Amino acid sequence: MGINLSVQLGKLKLKNPVTVASGCFGYAQEMESVADLSQIGAVISKGLTLEPRIGNPSPRIVETPSGMLNAIGLQNDGVDVFIKKKLPYLKENNIQTIANINGSTIEEYEQLAERLSGADGVGALEVNISCPNVKHGGIEFGVDPKACEEVLTRIRKKTGLTLIAKLSPNVTHIQEFAKIVEGVGCDAVSLVNTYVGMAVDVNKRKPILTNITGGLSGPAIRPLAVRLTWQVAQAVKIPILGMGGINSVQDALEFFIVGATAISIGTANFYNPKLSAEIVAGLEEYLLKHNLNDISQLTGSLELNKK
Repeated sequence: MGINLSVQLGKLKLKNPVTVASGCFGYAQEMESVADLSQIGAVISKGLTLEPRIGNPSPRIVETPSGMLNAIGLQNDGVDVFIKKKLPYLKENNIQTIANINGSTIEEYEQLAERLSGADGVGALEVNISCPNVKHGGIEFGVDPKACEEVLTRIRKKTGLTLIAKLSPNVTHIQEFAKIVEGVGCDAVSLVNTYVGMAVDVNKRKPILTNITGGLSGPAIRPLAVRLTWQVAQAVKIPILGMGGINSVQDALEFFIVGATAISIGTANFYNPKLSAEIVAGLEEYLLKHNLNDISQLTGSLELNKK
């Protein structure tokens, strides 16, 4: 009996449910000497903006217990360079590509969606709504329900591609935002983005990061991300792309069991770029061991303790 690892996110079909997270794998070509790109279900691009960005000044990364704080500041080459110089490599190597987009205004998101929708080789858009809305006092789109709904509604009108909204965990009720995502016609929800954190140099009595705060990722956040994935799975019917501290096959299995359709490897790529391939092989082994033949049989299979 063959094992089926393929999954569907809207119109986008992935050969397996293991993706690599935005900002943790570059544009993929940089990783070809240390990772088997053919084993990855999809590459989610480094966060793209309309114009190139140099990002925040250093230090902008600091290691923490079981994790990492980063305040890179969306350093990237800009969407036009991505389309002209990065995307051809991905297409030529049959690497399924999800473009991660970032904007400071709704109009910027719309322009990014339009440009990438017309780019040959882009299979889906992942919308990072953990960006400050400069027209409304700098509050993040992802923590304001009205701003979240407006930006995703406007993007939805600009693209026929599979649309995935990446949610911020820095909210009180993430289910509310997931329902907004589903309600405006997004095809999937991606969670979680990083948690806001801070590290201090106690000798200098100053923040270690130039930006003061940064996004916490890595194994430290995995139990939190698993919990939010489970909660969202109870609230919506659209597929969930789960992520947050996945460091092993067992970690990945937790996300599937609580309701994820696919998963994304983030921080672990920095110290084990072969992890994606290891997890694909591990999923096959697990399904065989448990007499399952389709990854969908694992999704949402959590059995709650009886009282």
